[in-house]
Amino acid sequence: MTTSARERFEATIPYRVRFDESNPAGVLRTGGLLRFAQDAAWIHSERLGFDRQWYTSRGLWWVVRCAEVLVHDDVRVGETVDVTTRVVGYRKVWARRRTDVTHTSGDVAATLLTDWVITDGRGAPARLPAAFLDLFGALVQPFTPGRVMLPPLRVEDSRTRTFSVRPHDLDPLAHVNNAAYVDYLEESVIEAGQGSWLDDVPRRYRLE
Repeated sequence: MTTSARERFEATIPYRVRFDESNPAGVLRTGGLLRFAQDAAWIHSERLGFDRQWYTSRGLWWVVRCAEVLVHDDVRVGETVDVTTRVVGYRKVWARRRTDVTHTSGDVAATLLTDWVITDGRGAPARLPAAFLDLFGALVQPFTPGRVMLPPLRVEDSRTRTFSVRPHDLDPLAHVNNAAYVDYLEESVIEAGQGSWLDDVPRRYRLE
């Protein structure tokens, strides 16, 4: 397999924002940005020869451990954006991708950092396959995995929601996808009467 340096480290895929991906204001939901980033990552992996069959035959799978989303600007229903995913870091069982979502004007609408952990058939962390190290070599730098450090929580300042996971929240691995957690977060913010926060730009989300 022969690939250019750029093809090894990044891929750009256009996405058109669908009607059902948008909120009542006609703006792409934040969870949609994470879904674009995840899908683009898989397309890039498949282009490099690491498709789902490759992982399944080796009993390996990637799961998202931490994500950060910085929304710079609204992306509206019917708009086509370019989603560029890049491999920017590796360490032991981890890989980090940066994803930029850009308007056709070239202006950046959102930037995402996603920390992935590779796991074995039991769901335990596994060492990165030698094929990855051979492909990327020493050109990708180590990084410090993201963490969300919260202050002590006061019960009087919090609100609890209890609900059942919906079948459409499950992905092909039968677990709740990371983008669904953003949906849950935004639903909770709205229920708490702070839905106007979700209209602010820029805004930042950090999930662990």
